[in-house]
Amino acid sequence: MPDDDMGKGNAGLDPKGKSITNKTFEEAAKSQGMSVEDAKKEALKLLKKDLGES
Repeated sequence: MPDDDMGKGNAGLDPKGKSITNKTFEEAAKSQGMSVEDAKKEALKLLKKDLGES
């Protein structure tokens, strides 16, 4: 994941954020009481399911 929000703000962190960055996963992990790695794995699992790849 990039650290650069490309000028669009961090989704889930900034009120009007649009870009998914490492900070987005840090905030998601914190809110769910999990590690950043686990948050990324969960996101990957859900994306694969949504795309019909699991």
